[in-house]
Amino acid sequence: MRPQSIAEVARRAGSIEFELADFLHAFTARRDYAMLEEEPPLLEVAVDNAYLAATAAYLSQQIGHTPPAWVNGPQRVLKEPWFASNSPHLRAVLLVESPAAFRARNLFVSANALSVA
Repeated sequence: MRPQSIAEVARRAGSIEFELADFLHAFTARRDYAMLEEEPPLLEVAVDNAYLAATAAYLSQQIGHTPPAWVNGPQRVLKEPWFASNSPHLRAVLLVESPAAFRARNLFVSANALSVA
C-alpha cells in the first residue's frame, strides 16, 4: 500500500526515494491537502528533511493551499546548497529550473523532480 501522507513517507523510509515516489502517485490521484499537513519526523539525513518540506510546500501550492507551517522549520532548510547532479553543466540547469519551494530550502533539482509516470 502506498504512503497516504508525507509523514508516513518519513516513518517508513530508510531512504525516502522509493516511498516518496509511491506517495506522489497517491497524491496525484487524490490531490488532498490533508496528505501534507502532518509533520514528518526528522530523519538522519538533512537532505531528506529539506526534500520532504520542499515537496509538501510545492504540492500545497499546486493545489492552491498555503503550505503547512512545519515546512518552514530550521531543520528543513540546508545550510549548504545541494544539487541533484554533480555535473557542472547540469548544476547550471538546476539553478535555473529548480522550483521555488526547493530553492528556498537550498535544494536544486530539475523542474520535473516530482513528476510521476
